[in-house]
Amino acid sequence: MAAFEGKVAIVTGAGSGIGEATARRFSLGGYAVVLAGRTEDKLARVAGALPAGRTLVAAADVSDEEQAIVLVNRALERFGRLDVLVNNAGTAVTGPLAEASTADWRKVMGTDLDGVFFLSRAAIPHLVSTQGCIVNTSSVSGLGGDWNMAIYNAAKGAVTNFTRALALELGPKGVRVNAVAPSLTRSEMTADMLGNEKLMAKFAERIPLGRAAEPEEVADVIAFLASHDARFVNGVNLPVDGGLSASNGQPPQA
Repeated sequence: MAAFEGKVAIVTGAGSGIGEATARRFSLGGYAVVLAGRTEDKLARVAGALPAGRTLVAAADVSDEEQAIVLVNRALERFGRLDVLVNNAGTAVTGPLAEASTADWRKVMGTDLDGVFFLSRAAIPHLVSTQGCIVNTSSVSGLGGDWNMAIYNAAKGAVTNFTRALALELGPKGVRVNAVAPSLTRSEMTADMLGNEKLMAKFAERIPLGRAAEPEEVADVIAFLASHDARFVNGVNLPVDGGLSASNGQPPQA
């Protein structure tokens, strides 16, 4: 824990799910944590369980360029430095592409991709100063396609390759850039899926560990990628998927 005292992390999408679990994990490790998200009430609930002196609630829509810049500046004003940026905020729209609206496209791309760009760009000078790192939340949906999720696949696929390219650019400056690629994870966003017994049976058949991930299981990997233990890990999109991506896609055979 002492190794992280005085270090500062911004976690987006911190009001629930993976973001909440990541904020708690970093705080437990001694970080000062900036909780970012659209809904201040959710952020305040998470902050209520964390040390007040090293927790900042910063409501922001990361798809808005100016709000992203203000978010980074607020972290610097409060804590004086930035060591880790966790670009976790995300949303999804499902269904046939022919039925999708332009607003659907803009919504997903704005949060899942534009937000990563805006925040990373704003944070880079400060991360260079501290020799910090970026951890993005991509998805197994950014490593391969899904049925009826073309927009989400496009956004997460872009995050996956953005991670690689930025790792090349920033590595020589001492800043590492990596991503986690979770499969189905328990969260508000997946609640409908988790409540569908037939669908969950199909997931259990495809995931060797036989279940959805808990947010804390993804958060632990994010914390690892941000840690000194991962000091020579750069440009990786690490599946946190219970073995899903080990398969060639064919169903189990008796």
